[in-house]
Amino acid sequence: MASGRENFGSSTAAVLAMAGSAIGLGNIWRFPYMVGSNGGAAYIIVYLLLAIFLSLPILLSETIIGRSTASNTFGAMEKLAPGTRWKWVGLLTIVSPLIILSYYSVVGGWSIEFLWKSVAEGFGETSPELFGGFISRPWAPLVCHTLFLALTAGIVMAGVKSGIEKFNNISMPLLFVLIIVIMVYSISLPGASEGVEYLVKPDFSKLTPSAIASAMGQSFFSLSLGVGTILTYSSYMKKDADILASGFGTAAFDLLFALIAGFAIMPAVFAAGIEPGAGPGLIFETLPYIFGTMVSSWAALGRIVSILFFLTIVVAALTSSISMYEVGAAYLVEERGMSRRKAVALIFCGTWLLGALCSLSFGPLSGFKLFGETIFNFCDKLTSNFLMSFGSMLFVIFVGWKMKKSTVREEITNGGKLKFSSKIFGVVYFFIRYIAPVAILAIFITNLLA
Repeated sequence: MASGRENFGSSTAAVLAMAGSAIGLGNIWRFPYMVGSNGGAAYIIVYLLLAIFLSLPILLSETIIGRSTASNTFGAMEKLAPGTRWKWVGLLTIVSPLIILSYYSVVGGWSIEFLWKSVAEGFGETSPELFGGFISRPWAPLVCHTLFLALTAGIVMAGVKSGIEKFNNISMPLLFVLIIVIMVYSISLPGASEGVEYLVKPDFSKLTPSAIASAMGQSFFSLSLGVGTILTYSSYMKKDADILASGFGTAAFDLLFALIAGFAIMPAVFAAGIEPGAGPGLIFETLPYIFGTMVSSWAALGRIVSILFFLTIVVAALTSSISMYEVGAAYLVEERGMSRRKAVALIFCGTWLLGALCSLSFGPLSGFKLFGETIFNFCDKLTSNFLMSFGSMLFVIFVGWKMKKSTVREEITNGGKLKFSSKIFGVVYFFIRYIAPVAILAIFITNLLA
């Protein structure tokens, strides 16, 4: 089945695709409210350190497995460790991204609704309760969730080169231009200086073990680690691609975008005088309020900026959702012999159903709890705090301890052809083999005890 697989057209296309997987709602929607809930600048510093010294080795581990096997997550583990239980790691990393996709598409649906409001009528003299009123209704959020998931399915159905690669080649440059415009505008708002100060002046007294664990979870979520998306995209890379360059490029894009998103949103939150730790609805509660209450001299610009902002969120959400969708699609096509069309349709049905339950947990199902959490929050915490951590730990253990060191060196250095990669291989391998597993285990236990 895998012999006729598509590949990305170039190394640049591969980096843009993996960066697209990493850069999404995790940066624009989740990162600002996690920063707001965990103390601001101190949290950002921990997040950056974890991303560089912990998340990057995990990303490289997934890339090594994917590129070396040119297979989906299940097939990759079967090829590298035939007849062992490692294949179940591949299966776990098929289920995890589909759970994420289910509630992720709900948030993507919110962004479509607010983009529509920006275009159709603007926000006028609205209030932060606009978001609460929208998500508490049963049908409108469901329709938006369906539309977002259908857009994702359409791109994935078109295939790797015609769908995923083409979309990312256009969307990623557009995404950076849009978020920079939003950042410049946000910093210019009256009262925004407090938000800037919140992001650059660390208060380490606010850091707790759970905040550090949260920073790791956010890093994993942002980079799409431990759930097979990076592995799957890497399996479409050409054999002469530079794994280290692709990994560093993806991580750099993600970190830069996360920081820009923080400066695009947090100053506006402080300008509105709203609590930065407002939670998942932060950007949907605060920014429409700002756009709708601008002084008359800024009114026209405010309308344009609101359209650009929510367009940015929609595009960012799609770049990540297609990567999560592709993990399951690749498995069904290559291991179960389904056509891509049937695979996409089957995934749509399953993720739509779970996503619908997540959406309704803000309204009719708000009283239904799983371990004290709504369905939406349970799925979010299950994946970001546990499944992604568990999957990441298994990937680095597999590359560091199960695969032959010579095989890992061969992949990272392209058989010794890449001189810089050859020079730093020992350092990279040390982090994969020793540092990453211990750090993940420590923070995983912290999450269990929190």
